[in-house]
Amino acid sequence: MRRNPALIGSSLLPLLLLGGTAYALAEFGIEGMGVVSTKASEVRGTVSPDGQRIVWGSPDREGGSGGWDLWQATLKDGRWQDAKPLSLNTKAKDHSPMFSADGHWLYFSSDRSGGRGGDDLYRAPVTGSGYGKLENLGAGVNTKGDESAPAPSRDGKTLLFAGNGHGGAGRHDLFFARWDGAAFGAVQPVPGVNTREDEFDAAWLGDGEAIVFARSADAQAKPTQLQLAQCDGKRYGGIAPLKLSFNTDAATTLGPVVEWNKPGELLVTGSARSPRAGGLDLYRMKAPAVTGKRGCLG
Repeated sequence: MRRNPALIGSSLLPLLLLGGTAYALAEFGIEGMGVVSTKASEVRGTVSPDGQRIVWGSPDREGGSGGWDLWQATLKDGRWQDAKPLSLNTKAKDHSPMFSADGHWLYFSSDRSGGRGGDDLYRAPVTGSGYGKLENLGAGVNTKGDESAPAPSRDGKTLLFAGNGHGGAGRHDLFFARWDGAAFGAVQPVPGVNTREDEFDAAWLGDGEAIVFARSADAQAKPTQLQLAQCDGKRYGGIAPLKLSFNTDAATTLGPVVEWNKPGELLVTGSARSPRAGGLDLYRMKAPAVTGKRGCLG
């Protein structure tokens, strides 16, 4: 999924954030001003389960390998510091990262050479000093089309992602795949959310009782808004915009990720009036209430 970082929105309730720690979460707060969130655009941040690393994607931050790159900062003295591009980057597009709940893997998307089509899903083992040998997630999920925004479940047995190569309702849709002990496969559409528009960048709340996802008439050229839906036991319904002041139908807000060690908080990408560092920034907000049931994932 290629996202247009020039589509940005407005509006505001500022909050003091020191590095990755909110002192008092009012409506939202910017994440790592000047280190994580900068004059460039930062998209889809994910914090490691031990709280010591944050990784995100950027299409235009200087110092990377080219195009979309993955960046990382580490927690020191309570603040995100030492932002650097990951060694996993290539001159192709590398984006949409998310850590697994056990901290063993970093999942992301890339259209690098050697894949099965456009954007494919990958993961790399997390090591003490960085990241190990990269794995393409294989034919069970990757197609000749685009797959992006991988989001593993808490138990690691289900993978949520967006794609346009598995059929669906139209454009990019949301799917989930099961881990069979060797690979992800048995892909199914997420029930109740897919339309003729683009649905992508999704995060489960709880264990799938609710879902937050991005929707746009055309994610490459038109505004993108985050939506919240609750599971009724079979399908997600009651879809409505996520309650966040800058999540409007004229702005671009996307990239929701729940922090594993702070499940009551949600990282999102957008552009508030204040605080604001640049194009698209990373913000932290209180996660919406989960009122749905289990059952939407089978």
